[in-house]
Amino acid sequence: MQTKKPMIKESVGSQYYAFNTPNESGAFDSSTYETTIKTDTVKSIGTTENAESTTVRASGKDYETVNQSSNVELAVEVVAFDPDDLARMRGDVVGSKGLISSGRNTQRPFFAYGKVVKKVGGGFRYDWYPKCQLVENTDDISTKEDSFSEQNDTVTIRCYAFNDEGDIKNYVDSESAHFPEGLTEEKFFTKPIITEADLTALTTKGV
Repeated sequence: MQTKKPMIKESVGSQYYAFNTPNESGAFDSSTYETTIKTDTVKSIGTTENAESTTVRASGKDYETVNQSSNVELAVEVVAFDPDDLARMRGDVVGSKGLISSGRNTQRPFFAYGKVVKKVGGGFRYDWYPKCQLVENTDDISTKEDSFSEQNDTVTIRCYAFNDEGDIKNYVDSESAHFPEGLTEEKFFTKPIITEADLTALTTKGV
């Protein structure tokens, strides 16, 4: 018998995002992203996996249950969000003189979203969701009181499958027996990780 004592979660860390560069037809292209942006403004992240289960019956009994994940939604509570990046995620139109027009029907851009899960004892997990879109965001405000109170907002991000296999997320965990030696948070979030070859390139000598 083997006894394991996995680390417990301690805190959310930084968030990362990188806008996707569409191909010539304007569709999502997993091979090209803009520069990764890092912010330390996250209070909490709630994750909802939208999945479907189908039971296959044969010979008068349940033969197998097929599980399919359609998408994942992240509810990210933040103390602040860069206004230009948020406007871009919303599909708002930014004029050359600084006027931002919001509300019209536009195609919202895809972007990759990354987050850090910190564990008690120094462990961690790094997540990349390569194909995401902003679904909605809150913009609540209340009057200032005598004592300071946080006025946070929530951005809801929908994450889709980014490859033919239907994968939605790529991640590494420091507790895994196969965790890449020499991998750091800075290296992992240099750019979105799409394939294992991308990860290997980050840990080779000279990177």
